[in-house]
Amino acid sequence: MTVNLSKGQAISLQKSDGGTLTAVRMGLGWQAAQRRGLFGKRTKEIDLDASAVLFADKQPVDVVFFRHLVSDDGSVKHTGDNLVGGAGQGGDDEAIMVDLQRVPVHIDQIVFTVNSFTGQTFAEVENAFCRLIDETTGQEMARYTLTGGGQYTAQIMAKVHRQGNGWQMTALGDPANGRTFQDLMPAILPKL
Repeated sequence: MTVNLSKGQAISLQKSDGGTLTAVRMGLGWQAAQRRGLFGKRTKEIDLDASAVLFADKQPVDVVFFRHLVSDDGSVKHTGDNLVGGAGQGGDDEAIMVDLQRVPVHIDQIVFTVNSFTGQTFAEVENAFCRLIDETTGQEMARYTLTGGGQYTAQIMAKVHRQGNGWQMTALGDPANGRTFQDLMPAILPKL
């Protein structure tokens, strides 16, 4: 069963049978919004990029993104860069896998971001979503839908953080501006 998250909502990452998740996938999907032109409707390709920033005690220690596809410890992996999107409400255009059992103990938060590398605003994007999947079963656990468009070029989507002996996901959904995760760091730090 999928939980549709609203901004700021948190869910525990425990399985329905009480067990703990061992591996999750954060999926990202989007479509370019259709615009009316002189010769009918057309879309413009949009390159959104998913990133995962790993934090230890509120300090960034590693990042996984299209130019660094695997974390230094191997626990977080990016599936690769999609330059045009297109899945929208269907499958994932980009995904980041997290092996929760392999995440080093000093890593206490992983923040997932989305940015428009080509600089288009989210007003030009439709059907954007971020979802969390139990990687061992393929079951979608949570989905955060980006709504409202807007004149910003990035989104701090969600964070996965340690909670007791397990992990918890919090939907953030905060708009920001920047073409890369580095540009977003001033907006990410207050969310930790």
